[in-house]
Amino acid sequence: MRTEPGGGAGRAARPRRVPTELAALAMGVTPATIRKWASRGKITRHGGPQRAEYDLDELFDIARQNEGE
Repeated sequence: MRTEPGGGAGRAARPRRVPTELAALAMGVTPATIRKWASRGKITRHGGPQRAEYDLDELFDIARQNEGE
């Protein structure tokens, strides 16, 4: 069986989504900052009305971009 880079076996990588509190912890900011970024369109909010979730890969991409500034 042939595997794709990143460990997948021919399937697209599954998004790793976390709730607001864990997204904030991963980024070193407050949950309010995560919510503000989402409302301003800086990050994508997933989930339903009662449970916001954020994609870790998207958050890490933003962190990498900010390191270069």
